[in-house]
Amino acid sequence: MTNSPQERLDVLTFGRSGVDIYPLTAGVGLEDVETFGKFLGGSPTNVAVAAARLGHSAATITGVGDDPFGRYVRREMVRLGVSDDFVITSTELKTPITLCEIFPPDDFPLYFYRQPSAPDLQVRPQDIPVDAVRDAGIMWFSVTGLSEEPSRSAHLAALESRGRREHTVLDLDYRPMFWDSREEATAQVRNFLSGVTIAVGNREECEVAVGETEPDRAADALLEAGVEVAIVKQGPRGTLAKTRDERVEVPATPTEVVNGLGAGDAFGGSLCHGLLSGWSLGRTITAASAAGAIVASRLECSTAMPSEPEVLEVVDDGARPQDVERRPL
Repeated sequence: MTNSPQERLDVLTFGRSGVDIYPLTAGVGLEDVETFGKFLGGSPTNVAVAAARLGHSAATITGVGDDPFGRYVRREMVRLGVSDDFVITSTELKTPITLCEIFPPDDFPLYFYRQPSAPDLQVRPQDIPVDAVRDAGIMWFSVTGLSEEPSRSAHLAALESRGRREHTVLDLDYRPMFWDSREEATAQVRNFLSGVTIAVGNREECEVAVGETEPDRAADALLEAGVEVAIVKQGPRGTLAKTRDERVEVPATPTEVVNGLGAGDAFGGSLCHGLLSGWSLGRTITAASAAGAIVASRLECSTAMPSEPEVLEVVDDGARPQDVERRPL
């Protein structure tokens, strides 16, 4: 595939896109909701949006249908600062939608409408913008893209093109509804891990990836699998990040949760920002936690991504340097 953006991208993500349909009333089941909001969705796409909001050039490799929602996804990506040059259009499959219910502080059921498949899972190896993948400051993959062909082969082709360059990230983003079995997910993730330099996921996702849920053991197992930075999200207990030489644990950023669904994408975008800015591991994870907390306090996801001043205001007012546990290993 011919690359369209002429300049090197700061952040290139690969994976899901679609339309998020969120109820505008919290605490009500979908059967009783009367008004909804329409937002750009798909975790890798929203990570790119978050990075763009923080001042970086960003694009997403994904797919949409040849339909009104597909046109909306492309238009909204561009409006939010993400290039749509690597978006394929399917004439056979519809742009997926995702609905959620909002029961704060910690219950946000998701309903995916992606059958029989989704255009983002139909990206083929020949669709990969090889130069852009190789040259991007950060290449961000998601485990969901490994769940089905031809997307799986396309991800492996992109990984090979990347050549394990610095800041090749795998979001362990395990969604059981996309897989035939947990065992299949484990096999595909383990095959992919050796080609990335950073892995990030929660405790359940780490269990799928490396068979461990205890944060330190999970991080160590990810490091043994070949990554250079292992990031384990622990929910209310905060976030653990480890390299072979350093251990950092950051407490959760306090917030009043409105909708927790976009927090992980904001975390990812801010993680990219810290890596590209050359921040220390502790500062990077602290800022990523703050970004996630900000978005969790808002209804939307893509349109709720914070700017750097917003993130740093939370960091300065909340998690002080003394709250971050750092120690050499």
